[in-house]
Amino acid sequence: MAVWALGINHTTAPLDLRGRFAFALDQIAPTLNALRDNVGARLGRQPEAAILSTCNRTEIYCAGAQHEIDTTVEWLAHSGGVSESTLRHHAYTLQDASVARHAFRVASGLDSMVLGEPQILGQLKDAVRVAEQAGALGTTLNQLFQRSFAVAKEVRTSTEIGSHSISMSAASVRLAGQLFEDLSQVRVLFVGAGEMIELAATHFAAKGPKAIVVANRTLERGEKLATRFGGEVMRLADLPARLHEFDVVVSSTASQLPIIGLGAVERALRARKHRPMFMVDLAVPRDIEPEVKALEDVYLYTVDDLAKVVHTGAANRQAAVAQAEAIIDAGVQSFVHWMDQRHAVPLIQQLNHQADEWRAAELARARKLLARGEDVDTVLEALSRGLTQKMLHGPMAELRAGDAEARQRASAAIEQFFLRKER
Repeated sequence: MAVWALGINHTTAPLDLRGRFAFALDQIAPTLNALRDNVGARLGRQPEAAILSTCNRTEIYCAGAQHEIDTTVEWLAHSGGVSESTLRHHAYTLQDASVARHAFRVASGLDSMVLGEPQILGQLKDAVRVAEQAGALGTTLNQLFQRSFAVAKEVRTSTEIGSHSISMSAASVRLAGQLFEDLSQVRVLFVGAGEMIELAATHFAAKGPKAIVVANRTLERGEKLATRFGGEVMRLADLPARLHEFDVVVSSTASQLPIIGLGAVERALRARKHRPMFMVDLAVPRDIEPEVKALEDVYLYTVDDLAKVVHTGAANRQAAVAQAEAIIDAGVQSFVHWMDQRHAVPLIQQLNHQADEWRAAELARARKLLARGEDVDTVLEALSRGLTQKMLHGPMAELRAGDAEARQRASAAIEQFFLRKER
């Protein structure tokens, strides 16, 4: 079984390119089916597959009879509407042990923009659940991901990898505090109601802002989040008309197109008499048109802009990283050993089947002898002799072969399998 992976992330690809390959959770199952059909046409059989898609990365994990990286690159480039050469320039491809090492590092938060952040593990578990429900997981990828979860758990419990981490949400609050002297006097708008917005709302709410409003397509979900933080909810359609009311805007939706345009922000600034606005776009693809950043009274940050802030204190975590890498090394070795063992499974099954046939034949013969009244010791002697002869027939035949080279190989194998001393 071959294992391969293809991906782009915040270190290899710019935000706009990552946006072309961002898949919402409800898009992953049909996307997996298309991928498996495409690669399966080359392999003659659908491969195992899973897709992890977050604001910082899109990664495809596959397992099949042979590596099909080129086919996977071709399919992903086509699905994102870019050339293969463009995708290859920004992507990374991995095989076998390297796939395991990467998956374990991702699950443990070592490959994240926020070193040690725990959110990625939940996102990986969601990706695995969707792949399993789509029937795209098999024994190999299931083992890979279950082991990645176990490694991540050990890293988090045995090291301090996340003790100094700064989340995207915390970084946003820190930057907002640099712009506004008193965050208790600002009005905050959250666009969306997913996990990223929930995290951001938690951090901003701790500063006691003057108002918290949640804008969401589904009012019920938005109201649930707003109620939690003592805020109010509004329809997403009302956003352009009310944008001027807010000093801070944090957006993270699954929209494939920007929902806050340059014109809406310009109108909001005029209504605010050009009082500054702090805006955070945590979505991939973007929720806020990039041209907004050029406006004089707007301070717009994307996930990539927050990178420098979240890296603060990284030097303090190097010892924890070294510990984590050691745990990951052990996990990779264990997975590779399991993969190597799988190659021998068909032979082991054949050997067990043959041994069972020999045992059954000798037992049947022994029962007949006992039924005829033969002495028990005589029957047991015959049983053991019959089994021994069946086991040794093949090796003895090889030792008697006319080919000297074949006899030499047989001698070495017999010494290894039958004559070695127990250690």
